[in-house]
Amino acid sequence: MRKLYPEALADQSFDNTGLLLEAPFDPIRRQMNSVLLTIDLTKAVADEAIERKDCVVVAYRSRPCLKSLTLADSQQQSLLRLALEGISVYSPHTAVDAAPGGLADWLADIVTGHLPTPEPATHTAPQPRREESIPENEEVNSNAEARTPTDEPKEERKKPQRPRMAMQRTYSQPTYPSHKPVDTSKTDLSPNCVDHTRTVISPVEGVEGFQSAGMGRLITFSEPQPLTHLVERIAHGVGSPKGFPLAIPQGKQVEDIQIRTVGVSAGSGHSVLKGVEADLLFTGELSHHEALAATEKGQCVITLFHSNSERGYLSSVLREKLTKVLKEEWERIRNEVAEGEELSVEWEDAVKDDDVLVECSERDRDPFGVVILQSSKQEGKPLS
Repeated sequence: MRKLYPEALADQSFDNTGLLLEAPFDPIRRQMNSVLLTIDLTKAVADEAIERKDCVVVAYRSRPCLKSLTLADSQQQSLLRLALEGISVYSPHTAVDAAPGGLADWLADIVTGHLPTPEPATHTAPQPRREESIPENEEVNSNAEARTPTDEPKEERKKPQRPRMAMQRTYSQPTYPSHKPVDTSKTDLSPNCVDHTRTVISPVEGVEGFQSAGMGRLITFSEPQPLTHLVERIAHGVGSPKGFPLAIPQGKQVEDIQIRTVGVSAGSGHSVLKGVEADLLFTGELSHHEALAATEKGQCVITLFHSNSERGYLSSVLREKLTKVLKEEWERIRNEVAEGEELSVEWEDAVKDDDVLVECSERDRDPFGVVILQSSKQEGKPLS
């Protein structure tokens, strides 16, 4: 991980990166030569790692430096349980954000991707007329329109009405973006192919071999892009979520907005994107006031929920990169050990194992899912 994402790239002002937990190696109770990738180290992910007998969990996001380790805190509890099982924990966090080809560039590749011509465009639904908002199975009183308030008996007007079964709504279970790697053969998204220039918003200097590192990316398209096209690219690129927040200036229509510049930052993007003059801010989350300030300046905002702007990178990029480096490193270590002094039987068995496996957690997800109103006509006010 340090070869791919040196800790020196991380934001040292707040971030806690590196080897957070080093579990003692026990050759008698040896774990698998496997790594589990996750965004957050939750109880569910800790259970998964223990069940799988992984030797390391790479948790993208870390917690602040700890003064103690007790069972009272849920993440400390997970760390203690993993240590008991001989599983170590490493966290790269903002080092991944800043690295060339890292998280910020992955998000930029999605925005600058392309879908088959004619490129599909998202459209907002028209506002329903009053009569369209009435469910089809609800009975309508034919005398209701002719009756005036003064015609109604006072007792009937004041009598509370029980909700009718026809007015009930059905919502889906919470939905989350797919954990699977983005398969361009299925999504038809060709990343990083729309002509543009890309610059680092907040450079990180002084790290050898990583001269173009830094937080955030500012994209400038050669030709303005319809906002509706960018919405489709993002949806395809991050795992086809059922929906995500979009903020536009009041008085504008989504279909009419053209985007020339995009500011990109994973996670909570305000610290990176504040002051960036871009038509669109694309990040994991902004506060109410931050998003409102952006739209008041004429900017658009797309947020994905915090970790949904990060999770797809694990399966789409990091898994393959880390597997390649680990195989090379493990082969080097095995060769060095083979040329050295004689080992115990337990250590010999460990060194003979040439398997290296890197997998993404199947239980890691953002706390927020999206519930969808089902089997009902649209209600509410269109975005404009």
